[in-house]
Amino acid sequence: MKFLYDFFPILLFFVAYKLGGIYVATGVAMVAAIAQISYGWFIKKNVENMHWISAGLILVFGGMTLILHDPLFIMWKPTILNWLFALVFAGSAFMGKKPLVQRMMEHVLTVPHIIWHRVNWAWVAFFIVSGVANIYVAYNYSQDAWVNFKLFGLMGMTFVFMILQGIYLARYAENSEAIINTPPHDRDKTH
Repeated sequence: MKFLYDFFPILLFFVAYKLGGIYVATGVAMVAAIAQISYGWFIKKNVENMHWISAGLILVFGGMTLILHDPLFIMWKPTILNWLFALVFAGSAFMGKKPLVQRMMEHVLTVPHIIWHRVNWAWVAFFIVSGVANIYVAYNYSQDAWVNFKLFGLMGMTFVFMILQGIYLARYAENSEAIINTPPHDRDKTH
């Protein structure tokens, strides 16, 4: 269910594009982003930072697309979003004691600190590559191809990356149960 909630604006953008073109899809994505934020704010009582950032970018780049009647603005949105995430993940490696990926996942898995850093930098690289791939498709292929890539390509890349990350982290899962069940003051001895 969370997957559908997270990708709600993208899915509606795709459907609206197929039914009415890029400008209709852009307007629908803008409304969907506002609905997503409203649902989080009023119903769930929590809006994830990712949703705030994405909605802000959709409203800015979508608005520019509609006002200037230029679809390149909305095509740049996924690239800007991915590069912002790359910047945040990279910055987290230098600020605080834990990289962002560790803060997000340590409640599920306990691995050595160096592994969290490696996975964090892998996410940085992934976000950079995703941004480059999006803009490459936007400038070198048809608008239809870009819309298909936006839904299936970027989502597929994310899915494959997450599977690879899971495989990489799986070798530490055996130790995770022992570490999780170890009192906090004894955990450093298990690494």
